[in-house]
Amino acid sequence: MKIVQYPGWRFLSFCLAALNEALQLGKPEIFNTDQGVQFTAHAFTATLEDAGIRVSMDGRGRAFDNIFVERLWRSVKYEDIYLKDYGAVPALDAGLHTYFTLYDTEQPH
Repeated sequence: MKIVQYPGWRFLSFCLAALNEALQLGKPEIFNTDQGVQFTAHAFTATLEDAGIRVSMDGRGRAFDNIFVERLWRSVKYEDIYLKDYGAVPALDAGLHTYFTLYDTEQPH
C-alpha cells in the first residue's frame, strides 16, 4: 500500500522551521494569521501555544481587508519606492516615514 502525503507538508515544514527560528529571536504576545492550512495545522498552533503565544486568525469575509492593504502597498510602490529607487535600507526607512506622514496627514483618501 502506498502512503500519499498531503502536497503542502513541505510548506508546513518550512513554516514550522521559520517559526522556530523566529521564536529564538523573540516572542510576540499574539500571532495573527489567515486560515491557511499551514497556519491551522496542529503542529503550528501547538508550537505557538507551547511558547505562551495567543493565536488570532482572521475569519472568513476578510477579503475586503486584503483589498485595502493591497491598494495601499500598490500606492506606496508606484508613488514612492519605484520613483525614488532607494539604494539602502536606511534611505528606504526614512523615505517611507516621510511618505506615510504625508499619507496620514495630507493626502485625501
